[in-house]
Amino acid sequence: MSVPVFLLTPPFTQLNTPYPATAYLKGFLNTKNIRSFQSDLGIEVTLALFCREGLQELFDRIDRLGQPLSGNAARMVALREDYIDTIDDVVGFLQGRNPTLAHRICKRDFLPEASRFAQLEDLDWAFGSMGIQDKGKHFGTMYLEDLSDLISECVDEHFGFSRYAEKLGRSANSFDELYGALQKEYTFVDELLIRLLKAHMERLQPRLAAISVPFPGNLYTSLRCGQWIKQHYPEVKVAMGGGFANTELRSLSDPRVFGFFDFITLDDGEAPLEQLVRLVEGDQSAGELKRTFTLRDVAVQYINNTSCPDYKQAQVGTPDYSDLLLDKYISAIEVVNPMHRMWSDGRWNKLTMAHGCYWGKCTFCDISLDYIKLYEPIAASLLVDRMEEMMKQTGQNGFHFVDEAAPPAMMRALALEIIRRKLTVSWWANVRFEKSFTRDLCFLLKHSGCIAISGGLEVASDRLLELIQKGITVAQVAQVNRHFTEAGIMVHAYLMYGFPTQTEQETIDSLEMVRQLFAAGILQSAFWHLFTMTAHSPIGMQPGKFNVKRVSALVGAFANNDLEHIDETGARHEEFAFGLKKSLFNYMHGIGLNDPLGKWFDFKVPKTKVAPDHIQKILEKEEYSAAKPTTKIVYLGRPPVVEHIVKSKKGNSWEVASLTFQDKRKPYSISVSREQGNWLAEILGRLSVANTKLLTLQEVMDNYAAAGLEDFELFWDNKPVNTLYKVGLLML
Repeated sequence: MSVPVFLLTPPFTQLNTPYPATAYLKGFLNTKNIRSFQSDLGIEVTLALFCREGLQELFDRIDRLGQPLSGNAARMVALREDYIDTIDDVVGFLQGRNPTLAHRICKRDFLPEASRFAQLEDLDWAFGSMGIQDKGKHFGTMYLEDLSDLISECVDEHFGFSRYAEKLGRSANSFDELYGALQKEYTFVDELLIRLLKAHMERLQPRLAAISVPFPGNLYTSLRCGQWIKQHYPEVKVAMGGGFANTELRSLSDPRVFGFFDFITLDDGEAPLEQLVRLVEGDQSAGELKRTFTLRDVAVQYINNTSCPDYKQAQVGTPDYSDLLLDKYISAIEVVNPMHRMWSDGRWNKLTMAHGCYWGKCTFCDISLDYIKLYEPIAASLLVDRMEEMMKQTGQNGFHFVDEAAPPAMMRALALEIIRRKLTVSWWANVRFEKSFTRDLCFLLKHSGCIAISGGLEVASDRLLELIQKGITVAQVAQVNRHFTEAGIMVHAYLMYGFPTQTEQETIDSLEMVRQLFAAGILQSAFWHLFTMTAHSPIGMQPGKFNVKRVSALVGAFANNDLEHIDETGARHEEFAFGLKKSLFNYMHGIGLNDPLGKWFDFKVPKTKVAPDHIQKILEKEEYSAAKPTTKIVYLGRPPVVEHIVKSKKGNSWEVASLTFQDKRKPYSISVSREQGNWLAEILGRLSVANTKLLTLQEVMDNYAAAGLEDFELFWDNKPVNTLYKVGLLML
């Protein structure tokens, strides 16, 4: 088998699902009739390591090294036969095979246990609500994490399931440390990686190896792959691209990097990759490359043929997951919180609703870069076409939309298209917590299969949210989160601490806001990130405007995105890291929600100035605002059964219409006047989601008036009609 292009993702990204970059590129190459093969070396190395033969080799290596071991490692070495005898069964179980093994795993006498299992004593409360399969997955994950600790202590200090050698990648302003590490002998994990890479190269005989590097944790292994290919297949060209290059390598000047790669591309990969293919096929010169670094006359040169246009989203094709070992991915449950675990449990097809960010104003974000700045949505019909194609190809109907922030209007259009096609899908997306997410829109999204969303609350402080230019307030986030939660959609918040000028008081007040959101049940999961100033963000480009100073204006020869800075007016942010994360871990599991905030810190912190019922009072406020005449009205349910009933009281009788709606869980009935009931039953047919043209509120009002009925607002905006959102009558 020979293919022109070998697309590969080096270790490690995720165990449960492939990172989508190579699938996107393979789908694009299909549209150009360019044959390619893709490989996720992360899952391949994981499976080669976590199997009977791999563990046997691991323990033999530890024996040969003869190094002193910690008590934890010594215990695991003593239990080596137990690990070797159980590993294939555990991995098979986590891949979805042999589900009955959960019963044995959960008895706690089948798997060997080391230090990771100590934390389980704190989680006994969770297991009452976890099914036996989930409990088994959690124990199986702890078992693999124990082995991960053994590997990093004894044979490869850089090992981590999703962050391999991340420290080397993150400290890479200079290439020196990485370059030094790459001159050393292969680690145990390197040997497994190169063994697999060698087999692929011998079988494929490609002319171009294109390596995707989304994160710092993939950088070291990408360089190892490039190094080996250039040593053993010097005629094969090696290219690197992906998220790491897009943000970190925009001012690359160190020629040593090109001892590992021939080319490094930036931003959208389709057009640059096509130009590289043409180059290696001899159809064009290097001067025609697009957004590509290469080495010319011992100097790094950036070539950007501006006459070569980028492709529109409608032209890039459907992501193609063929070649990948889709039935071999491992579902792990590191954290039992049902929202938090979605990143590691289950396999998701990845898609985007739009290129770039529709908001594009956040001052901490790299909004000056094209991959964020250039916003281009995809038509809902095309997006759902791609979803259907991917479902047929992968056999999976779960989708994770990985946009910078999915636009609400696009989400609405997507949901309507999914419902009209009667697709059964589960999907989740990243959003901005903006007021467009009304109660009715959230119910529509839930009806289409949306199960969760994640979004940036960042610093839960209105002063700092304004500095960030997030365009939201804490009160708005609370209302939006309630809409999602009441619709049955789980909510995860990205949180930030250490934003320029953030004080200790604001840090504690932000934590109090987060505590109250959890206590109110409108936030299910979250994660704290320490603010990092980046070169391509408004703060990085104009630090003085935000009262911070860059430590150095010098540009390094390798990675140049993360910038060291001094915040003379803010708190000692790093000191808060442990307490913030510890409190959040407990809040996600319903623990400590009524404890004083000072409990989570090992130093004195100020008392919060936020009232203890601040969020609750926001949620109790009446949230009525008149709908615009252009608001679209849609009905998702079945036609109601209409009965005419004569009612009487004190000698007077009158006729009413009883409308009974058959919801999936139970019937729901309302009574209105006969004339209004007949009109409502008729208009619901015209409002059906099956109709591609949705009526506006004004058109519904006009229809009501044409039927000779009066007081539309009194009828429409009050009970019982305004309760019909429960059966699918929605204003969007």
